[in-house]
Amino acid sequence: MSVGSLPDVTVASLPDAALGSPADTAVDFLADAAVDSPADPAVGSLADVPVGAIILGPDGTELSAGRNERERTGDPTAHAEVLALRRAAAIRGEWRLDGCTLVVTLEPCTMCAGALVLARISTVVFGAWEPKTGAVGSLWDVVRDPRLNHRPEVYAGVLEQECAQLMRDFFR
Repeated sequence: MSVGSLPDVTVASLPDAALGSPADTAVDFLADAAVDSPADPAVGSLADVPVGAIILGPDGTELSAGRNERERTGDPTAHAEVLALRRAAAIRGEWRLDGCTLVVTLEPCTMCAGALVLARISTVVFGAWEPKTGAVGSLWDVVRDPRLNHRPEVYAGVLEQECAQLMRDFFR
């Protein structure tokens, strides 16, 4: 499915240079998340939506990871992307994540899209589109707003069906 002006991206079309090296790291993460997503322990009767994110450094090595923790922590900002960004910034000792890649199973929302722009993430790779809250081409396109001083490169729809299945399974 293509949404907005963004084309779907196949694994073969992900350039290694866009991810540092190699593009396989991003694809492997999305595949692992889609196939092996561990069950999130329920808090009361609620469990967090199964979204996972990693930050790859400029050399392609994994800097940090995050998964949704809103229900577990009671923090409305505890989205996978935000947690991964915070952890990567702490590891690097600075908030600017130039040259880094965010890989996430679901299209980022407006909060996460804004955070990744402010963190100066160079590349975003995501799996499933989120037509209700997506801000990387579906509902909004925060990351390509020409009024902003930073616009990351985006690879959308990578392993889309597998990542979308996570959402379908969770919301059954």
